[in-house]
This record gives sequence, structure tokens and C-alpha cells, in this order.
Amino acid sequence: MTSPDPRPDPAEFTRDLIAQHRANGGRILTGPFQGRPVLLLHTVGARTGEPRIAPLVYSRDGDRYVVMASKGGAPQNPAWYANLLAHPEVTVEAEGQTFRALAHVEDAGPERDRLWGVHAAQHPGFTEYERKTTRTIPAVSLQRIR
Repeated sequence: MTSPDPRPDPAEFTRDLIAQHRANGGRILTGPFQGRPVLLLHTVGARTGEPRIAPLVYSRDGDRYVVMASKGGAPQNPAWYANLLAHPEVTVEAEGQTFRALAHVEDAGPERDRLWGVHAAQHPGFTEYERKTTRTIPAVSLQRIR
């Protein structure tokens, strides 16, 4: 007899985060994202062309929202990252607003390092993600399209 897998189903976990975000004005009330600033990033699938939504912890850099393609320190980038590389115009739900944005990737260099430093200072768990992987985790800024 096998014991049940203690890890949540990723799709169910994502659906729960999206539902909490929308029901509570952008706030996550339970689980590992509780109390952290979370946005919903709407992308178009790079291969499928299907709409996708990813809940992501963010920081701010002036009027830009910044997210990290950390995937918890996995060896590969998350699917949403490939999606926005293929289709950089995205929709963001954050702080009670929904708006179009242009994603700009910083995958190396001083600007990436600066954005990473600010993000990791606000969200110290991200330093562990960086230790777990050999890849450089890309920073993505989301600039509202006016």
C-alpha cells in the first residue's frame, strides 16, 4: 500500500491561488503565499496558443511589477516564461486592477542583478531558489501599456 503524495496537485494549487486572489482583492489568505504580494500573469501558450494564468509573487520597481522566473529553483525556467518570450504582451491582475503590460526580460547583467537584489530583499525565500539551481534566474519586468 502506498501512502498519499503529500505535495498538492500543481494545477489544483494554481486554481486555488487564482480563486483566493480574485475573491480577496489580490490577497492570499492561506498556504505558502499567504500575506505575500501576488499578481496573476495572463500569457498565451508558446506552443498551444491557449490562454494561461500564473500566480506569481512580485516586487515593484517604480511603476513596473517585477517577477522572477524561479520555478522554485528548478533546473529549467517555468512555462509562463517561454510563453512571454513568444508573446511579450500580457495581461496582469494586481492590486485590484487588470491591465495590459509589456514583459521585458533581464536574464543577465547589472539590471538583472539589481532587480534580483530588490526582489530577494523583499522575499528572502528566493535566495534559496537561487542556491538550488545552476541557472541564472531571469528577472521579468511588467510595464503597463498606456
